Amino acid sequence: MTRRASLLRILVLAWMVLVWVLLWGTFSVANALSGLVVASAIMFLLPLPRVPVEGRVHLFSLAKLTLVIVGDTIRSTASVAWLSIRPGPGPLTGVLRCRLIIKSDLVLTLWTDIMNNIPGTMVLEIDRVRRIVYVHVLDLSSDRAVAEFYRSARRIERLLISTFERNSEWQPSPWYRDPTAANREDIA
Repeated sequence: MTRRASLLRILVLAWMVLVWVLLWGTFSVANALSGLVVASAIMFLLPLPRVPVEGRVHLFSLAKLTLVIVGDTIRSTASVAWLSIRPGPGPLTGVLRCRLIIKSDLVLTLWTDIMNNIPGTMVLEIDRVRRIVYVHVLDLSSDRAVAEFYRSARRIERLLISTFERNSEWQPSPWYRDPTAANREDIA
């Protein structure tokens, strides 16, 4: 195990112990030790699979992405609040299909998490191989509302790519398994 991997495991262990202590509400030696036992058991008995990371993080793009997410969340929260108290019938809802150009599964997961945390949208299905995502949208009452959803989804996608998947730096992880290979094996 590399030094970096060991440091990462220690940090994850410390984080889980901290969460354990915070869940109990008081810091004590007994809480910290029991948290260490539980965290160790989780890490060694139930290890998570390795997640391929293919690019670098660009801090300026990450800051811009964070601001856009906060702005979209505030705007969507106000929109959902208005839809819930306005007079008249409820909004027209539906499912929209969004094709993405994101390369890595990790960044696709980040996009999905961001969309799920913005009020008024919920990712229902992900086609990993074709990179198509189906999203339930609360307000589809006008062409403008549909265009606004796609504009927001594309902007978040562009910022994620700029933050994590720049073409000049991105390379598939050497231990990454091609998702299309699994489908070919299932058919054969």
